Amino acid sequence: MNKKNIVFIEGCRTPFLKSGTDYLNLMSYDLGHFAIKGLLQKTDLNPKEVDQVIMGTVISNVQTSNVAREAALSAGIPNTTHCQTVTQACISANRAICNGINEILVGNADVIIAGGVENTSDTPIGFPKKMRNKLFGAQKLRGLGGTLKFIFSLRFSDFIPVRPAVAEYTTGRTMGQDCDIMAARYNVSREEQDDFAYRSHQLAGKAQEAGYLKDEMCEVALIPKFKAITSDNGIRPSAKRAKLAKLRPAFDKKYGTLTAANSSFLTDGGAASLIMSEAKAIELSLKPKSSIIAYTFTGQDLEDELLLGPAYAIDKVLEKANLTLDQMDVIELHEAFAGQVLANVKCLASDEFAKNKLGRTKAVGELDPSKLNKWGGSLSIGHPFGATGSRLLTTASNRLIKEGGTYALIAACAAGAHGHAMIIKKYNT
Repeated sequence: MNKKNIVFIEGCRTPFLKSGTDYLNLMSYDLGHFAIKGLLQKTDLNPKEVDQVIMGTVISNVQTSNVAREAALSAGIPNTTHCQTVTQACISANRAICNGINEILVGNADVIIAGGVENTSDTPIGFPKKMRNKLFGAQKLRGLGGTLKFIFSLRFSDFIPVRPAVAEYTTGRTMGQDCDIMAARYNVSREEQDDFAYRSHQLAGKAQEAGYLKDEMCEVALIPKFKAITSDNGIRPSAKRAKLAKLRPAFDKKYGTLTAANSSFLTDGGAASLIMSEAKAIELSLKPKSSIIAYTFTGQDLEDELLLGPAYAIDKVLEKANLTLDQMDVIELHEAFAGQVLANVKCLASDEFAKNKLGRTKAVGELDPSKLNKWGGSLSIGHPFGATGSRLLTTASNRLIKEGGTYALIAACAAGAHGHAMIIKKYNT
């Protein structure tokens, strides 16, 4: 990372909305288009200066398999600009940003827009395998006889759609089921999880009221009435803490501690980040918000450590940057589940975990809760799978400026037992 100083200029995202609400009739590339166009407007950047656009996504639409390309073109990026789409579950935008960093470091680009999109409201619904086989074979049919043979081969059961499932292919368990197991293993109580979820909504509500979240967004106007969408719709600062305790478990119905309130909800949204070399920023008279110091990705055991990626990645990135946890002034952790965040925090503070899992003689350190997700997190703001990583980078950079900090730590877990962590530093001229 010391070959070139890679800087973050600005980030922009759409308002994050609950699945099935106002983005219901949009496609993923639409949300990417809004985020990229908003970013260009916020920075007053000439689209011709963009060397590459890299976007992450999880739920791919067959019509727009390279969603980065469609989003970029519709936002006014020239067709001569190279675009690529990447996927790595909930850290897809993190991967997109880091791929962009690598492209700059090796000299393939100077200016990159990277981020991600997700529209869970537009999830493709498939047919059963036997129906897909019949449809595939029907491509070769010729004449009326072949058509009639195909029609008479159809059965009612062929038309029953396959319900989308967010489950780990290797284990067959959903992420919620794994988090229930992890919360029990690390003694994270239902009360602790509900307290953390309540905290997330309270902090997000305050940040929303103060205008901090609006500073990250662009307005989305939906045709034909051009209804203006200007804020996230999942934040519930008025929710009563006592009501959270009455909710039933969402995954393990008998023994589970995860509920709809202390788990992130299905969310639609897009986000984009502008990164470039420091030299290019100076040339374009753009003032960076932060410098990217180090990043890492990790992989863990899918059976026992699916959501422990942040603990592993934080340890690794701190070592790479030769920094300590207590030197971080701002900490932004993705809130897939309250239990996931709290379990990782406990692991970071555990000497036993450090010795048995990290090969350290002592714990990584106690995470100061006053530094953590002060503007809310995925539990309240929402979590569009492919876009959250870009939001984390934008929020962390903005918090460094607002709070007068020096270093910020970003970390997230992802399906496949992956983890990501990044350290950024407030930019000083």
